[in-house]
Amino acid sequence: MTSTISRPRRSTLAVPGSSQKMIDKARGLAVDAIFLDLEDACAPAAKPDGRRTIVSSLNEGGFEDKVRVVRVNDWTTPWTYRDVVDVVGNAGSNLDCVMLPKVQGPDHIKALDLLLTQIEKSEGLEVGRIGIEVQIETAQGLLALDAIAQASPRIETLIFGPADFMASIQMKSLVVGEQPVGYDVGDAYHHILMSILMAARAHGKHAIDGPYLAIKDLDGLERVAKRSAALGFDGKWVLHPSQVDTINNTFSPNQGDFDHAENILDAYEWCTSVSGGARGAAMLGDEMIDEASRKMALVVSGKGRAAAMTRTSLWQPPEN
Repeated sequence: MTSTISRPRRSTLAVPGSSQKMIDKARGLAVDAIFLDLEDACAPAAKPDGRRTIVSSLNEGGFEDKVRVVRVNDWTTPWTYRDVVDVVGNAGSNLDCVMLPKVQGPDHIKALDLLLTQIEKSEGLEVGRIGIEVQIETAQGLLALDAIAQASPRIETLIFGPADFMASIQMKSLVVGEQPVGYDVGDAYHHILMSILMAARAHGKHAIDGPYLAIKDLDGLERVAKRSAALGFDGKWVLHPSQVDTINNTFSPNQGDFDHAENILDAYEWCTSVSGGARGAAMLGDEMIDEASRKMALVVSGKGRAAAMTRTSLWQPPEN
């Protein structure tokens, strides 16, 4: 099953919720989504002011067509309830999703869903419109992924949180996202990424890779991003404006692949029609295409269209 969520999320920019300056700058960046952070990027003493800054910023607008997300604190902290009540209660009409970190099981999602529903009803908001983004950051959360992904119809994304996850499994490394020293065969993150991807695809959600903390190492960023993009992830977090172009490009098809996918869709639609002979398979140049080819082309085409790519070649049916 491919994702049922139409909003593109190639790049998701993390922005401290307590920094008006950074929020204002984020409005003009070419990212698909922005999350205003009340968790790690907002110190405990700054959280009350951070909530007020986020509310005023969301209500002020200027985010264009970006997905607007707020990351609240996780349910083990004393701040979660107030994060949700203050932000959604005062800016819910200008908010697309709430991100919940360190999700351990489906009960965490059900509790957030219930709270959101109560706020929406009390504030006269459309019930169920605000989505949930789920961060998987612990071994326990990974093992409960299937139940978590089904816990609420509000869920739009499953997100890999690498730093906390590495600590959770006691990985011997201090470099987030890179292979741990001594692990010289394969990919130490492959099982984690594939588990998140399988749960996301099985339940129609987006799969998002977490951040790469070495913000000046764009070669390293591209290398790590290509790993999850190749598997089929929809996007990755960015922490700095310098990372945006690399991530947008990595999670968009190249022009040749996008054109080819569009041509496959056109050719297959024609060849299966009465005009094209109602065939189940046909040749596109030297390539045989069939229903499986169409499904694969839909994935590439969908990613390209979400990235607002423009087709540069047009397939034409053969003349009789």
